[in-house]
Amino acid sequence: MSAKIEYRQNKLLVLLDGEIDHHTASLIRMGIDDAILKKRPELLILDFGGVTFMDSSGIGLVMGRYKLMKTVSGKIAVQNLSPSAYRVMKLAGLERLGEIKQKEVC
Repeated sequence: MSAKIEYRQNKLLVLLDGEIDHHTASLIRMGIDDAILKKRPELLILDFGGVTFMDSSGIGLVMGRYKLMKTVSGKIAVQNLSPSAYRVMKLAGLERLGEIKQKEVC
């Protein structure tokens, strides 16, 4: 699992790649939280386009970053979710926290 973090125009983009489970989520979380606290972005975009597997730790990752973004008066968006991850996040009620988009199929 890797997370490439880019900051531009007061937006923090996190490109996730690989598997998200309990172990990898905690490593990713530290990097994202550090970037949020240093940059204080208006918007955090979590891009799940490269995620090949996700358990409930993915939901926890999103919820925790939402709470942290609230402390810096920011918002969150989740994009490029697989159809199954999108359904799980909708069932968990995460669309109430911010924008959630499914991966577009060409």
